[in-house]
Amino acid sequence: MAEATPNVQLRAWRENARLTRAEMAKMVILSASGVKHKLACDEERIRRWEAGEVKWPREPYRQAIAEVTQLSPEDLGFVPNRRGTSFTTHLTDRGESDSVRRREFVGLTGAALFSAVLGQPEKALDASRRIENLAAVLTDYTTPANGPADLKALSSAVVAAKQNYQACRYAQVAEALPMLLRSLRAACAQLTGDDQLRAHALSAEAYHVAASILLKQDDKGLAWLAADRSMQAAHASQSPLMIGSSSRIITHALMDGGHHRAATQATRAAAVRMDADISAPSPDDLSIYGSLLLRGAVAAAQSGDRHNIAELLDEAAEAGTRLGHDGNHMWTAFGPNNVLCHRVNIALRLGDAGTAIEHARHVEIDKLPINERKATLLLDTSSAFLMCGKHEQALHILRAAGEIAPEEVTGRDAALRLVRDILATAPISVRREAREYAESLGVIA
Repeated sequence: MAEATPNVQLRAWRENARLTRAEMAKMVILSASGVKHKLACDEERIRRWEAGEVKWPREPYRQAIAEVTQLSPEDLGFVPNRRGTSFTTHLTDRGESDSVRRREFVGLTGAALFSAVLGQPEKALDASRRIENLAAVLTDYTTPANGPADLKALSSAVVAAKQNYQACRYAQVAEALPMLLRSLRAACAQLTGDDQLRAHALSAEAYHVAASILLKQDDKGLAWLAADRSMQAAHASQSPLMIGSSSRIITHALMDGGHHRAATQATRAAAVRMDADISAPSPDDLSIYGSLLLRGAVAAAQSGDRHNIAELLDEAAEAGTRLGHDGNHMWTAFGPNNVLCHRVNIALRLGDAGTAIEHARHVEIDKLPINERKATLLLDTSSAFLMCGKHEQALHILRAAGEIAPEEVTGRDAALRLVRDILATAPISVRREAREYAESLGVIA
């Protein structure tokens, strides 16, 4: 009896699993739910694969099929693709050693890359409603008549907001912030003594998150208002550490408004104050200090101030060395690899894509403690590859960013512009895959 071909084995598995072709298409190809013409196209593709009418798909699809069916590629009769799918292949020149080539740039390959359900981009009305709710809270100067303040519960809510933000669950954060900010404002008015100082510190952190969300939504006016609220609350808390932390979001708001020199000066002044006030810095102190320097270096890059860039980056690298690891003290994700991520970003801002990619090669991405930082690094690296005309690498790494942090891609105009730019300039060999990905995100119909 002849051995079953991969086509026959795939059909047999699907029928035994009692799946329709449309259901299997969703699992393997990540069709956009509700887009009928796309789903029909994917269903037809499954039919043709099973019938042996077309060549088997490329390596990432093969690995995705293997993951869905729980059958090894060998059991399905697949022959390994001559091109690897690890990100190191894209970041490493062919002349480099195998040991370097095997080093993972990111812990994702084929099946994992295609197994994430990115889902539909958020409806514009939902996003607009959340921003309007935030705007209402930020422009409300009355004191809410809440019940007794529960600092423990408020602290837990702020921690949840910070964690969700760093995990790139932006819609969830924006939904919860209005009530949290109102409760914190009431607590600051009700409490006294050390409890009141603690409530102000929590408010500084919550407004910091609000400003960060608004900056990602390109709402400069509201972002500045939230950043200012964060700084006012930090000063009210009488904590030098909180003042240093809120200085970072003030700098970011200045940068986003195009005030790059002012942002650099503000950051340097805040870092100098911290350095003078701290004789034996803790991990929290070093992390805030280093993060301030990195924010200043990015601001300096916006104005092309290479002297300040070099100086601030070197000081941040020294702080990272003193810290000795990549942690998330004071929600900074600061450490040696974070410094490298900023070197990537700054090289890109200066138009030096080759240097950006070279810095990216040295980042140990698994040591970065938060998804937001990982996704930002991948988006920067994708942009660098696009600048070099390497569209396949750019698309591959962009998709990895989408798997790690879907809302960082689907909910940000800058990321969606990158998708469009890749599609608009892609060579024929990449254009089909780029178009499918753009369709899955709703970038094109």
